[in-house]
Amino acid sequence: MSFEMEEIQVIELKMMDKRKYFPLTLASGLTIRSMLYPFMLIKTRLQIQRSKTVYNGTFDALIKIGRNEGSSGLYRGFWVSCLQLFPSMVYISSYEGMRHYMAEHMGVTENSTRAFVAGGCASIVGQTLAVPLDIVTQHLMLMGRREKNKANEKSTSNVVKSASSSDMDAEKEARSRLGSLKAIVKAIYRQDGALGFYKGYFVSLACFAPNSALWWFFYDTYTNILYNISPDGIPRLGIQVVAAPLTGVSSAVLTNPLDVIRARIQVEGHHLRETLEILWREEGVWMATKGLSARLVQSITFSFFLMLGYESIKRWSVLDEYKDRIRW
Repeated sequence: MSFEMEEIQVIELKMMDKRKYFPLTLASGLTIRSMLYPFMLIKTRLQIQRSKTVYNGTFDALIKIGRNEGSSGLYRGFWVSCLQLFPSMVYISSYEGMRHYMAEHMGVTENSTRAFVAGGCASIVGQTLAVPLDIVTQHLMLMGRREKNKANEKSTSNVVKSASSSDMDAEKEARSRLGSLKAIVKAIYRQDGALGFYKGYFVSLACFAPNSALWWFFYDTYTNILYNISPDGIPRLGIQVVAAPLTGVSSAVLTNPLDVIRARIQVEGHHLRETLEILWREEGVWMATKGLSARLVQSITFSFFLMLGYESIKRWSVLDEYKDRIRW
């Protein structure tokens, strides 16, 4: 039997030592989040602002936030967002588990099909856990803009509609990260109760489930295309980290309009129809591109480092019986 026939193309969950795989995956996720969080924050602020009342684009936002709020302003809400690492672990476990289930119990062997379905299902599970953290993080991301850009408050006073005037006073008095967090949690709960932490949940599913399904589908597709056209001897890991940014661009462009709508609903609290009417009135067809540049930077970089770490971790964690069939 030739090497090509024996080579394992996709390392499955059953082939890995879980004692290595899960801790390394958690550490990798924290590292990547630390690197890319400023672009997540900028993307959110660009998506929420009215037209170009505060920032003119990604680079302009980076400069203004750094100048007005300091380097810590780019990491506002970071530690709360880190709690999303646990939903992320559930997400990747669900993805790998669904791929395994489809192959073993449903007879689905086509990798692209398994990737698409498993990606969508994993997103449903992950978003159920992540949405409350996402909502609180988004409010924390916007606090600095409310505090540092008072000249623009009249045009942006509805950025966080869920906070009443008393809640705003509480936020201003909060000097610590914990105080800010408590003020926001109280504001959300007083406004909408426990369901306020799931505002925009179905919109999140409508955004992230297709994004996740498309991401894994594109990743598998691009990897196979590049593998087939690459000369012999090219490391498979090299092919995968080239396929990942291409995947990030494709999924980000296709799903950015949904991401804009999701962010507006979760932060401003409007219904879907009202949100669409506001966005159309303010931006017209350009609403589909709000925050896209920051999202592309985030998605390309995230995709590259995610798969560099993820595929390396899978190789480091693979059981001894499979190591001679894995190509780096």
